[in-house]
Amino acid sequence: MSAVSDRLPTFPWDKLEPYKATAAAHPGGIVDLSVGTPVDPVPELIQKALVAAADSPGYPTVWGTPELRDALTGWCERRLGATGFTHRNVLPVVGSKELVAWLPTQLGLGPGDVVAHPRLAYPTYEVGARLARAEYVTYDPDVFASDAAVAELDPAGMKLLWLNSPSNPTGRVLALDELQRAVAWAREHGVLLVSDECYLELGWEADPVSVLHPDVCGGSHEGIVAVHSLSKRSNLAGYRAAFIAGDPAVLGDLLQIRKHGGMMTSAPTQAAVVAALGDDQHVREQRERYAARRTALREALVKHGFRIEHSEASLYLWATRGESCWDTVGHLAGLGVLVAPGDFYGPAGERFVRVALTATDERVAAAVARLT
Repeated sequence: MSAVSDRLPTFPWDKLEPYKATAAAHPGGIVDLSVGTPVDPVPELIQKALVAAADSPGYPTVWGTPELRDALTGWCERRLGATGFTHRNVLPVVGSKELVAWLPTQLGLGPGDVVAHPRLAYPTYEVGARLARAEYVTYDPDVFASDAAVAELDPAGMKLLWLNSPSNPTGRVLALDELQRAVAWAREHGVLLVSDECYLELGWEADPVSVLHPDVCGGSHEGIVAVHSLSKRSNLAGYRAAFIAGDPAVLGDLLQIRKHGGMMTSAPTQAAVVAALGDDQHVREQRERYAARRTALREALVKHGFRIEHSEASLYLWATRGESCWDTVGHLAGLGVLVAPGDFYGPAGERFVRVALTATDERVAAAVARLT
């Protein structure tokens, strides 16, 4: 068996530790904008649902309770515009990162199979391919901008095509016609298309559309799966609450595999998800918090000499001063502000940093004061 170091890349966040120490030494304390982890309270109605289900001595089911499946299908129809959904179109998972990391393995991919993901991307897409010992390639999302461009995408050996809209880290949103081309190309070449849409409820200057919307998929879910998470929209990162939706044939196979693997969402978490998906008010309130923080940080960064690219959605600002990302990280660390270097997300990010909106209002105000 090969060593772990041969199968996986270096964990990128370890490289940030010296800069974190520098930022922490600031007299006013660190403002950590490097990780997109929620800091605001879990809404009370969700906490109450979790507590009410705390007496759950038996094993939960991998597929979830009927109430959970009702909540998932109802939300997909109401929020994503999905049509014709049944319980066979949804499957709860133990957080979206687990799903991303293990999906190629659960699909049976291996040596000779190809996984494609955006060139600027969440590192776990690559990790998932590596864990399955599959090959991985990257693509520029501009490939979906025209029929001529998408025709250049090489389907040889490709079994899984990841989309990520809104993007982490750039906040880029794929337009309706781009999504249509991606779905059509994947179906033409028999490639499973999986769209990571975990930031879909956080569009600012664009209105993100799901691949499950009939305008994109033509009302058929064949060959497509969407990934959704409650971590950001409902502050449930600590609950590990997410789900996938789409092609029932694909989800049915994954259900059987996940049953054998014991990959089940806890019963109290299932009850909490039902409450979370049934309430839109807390999502609106959380969006307002992030919108205010985004406006303040964006203005401060621009005044400080940064240029913001994309960032029309998600919980990040994709920013550059036209220099090495590590020089920018060092500069900001000297001000007590910690951000993520863009090369964590691929070589194309080497002159950018990712600035998260996930800090308290007080810490965001501190960062703004230091930048201006």
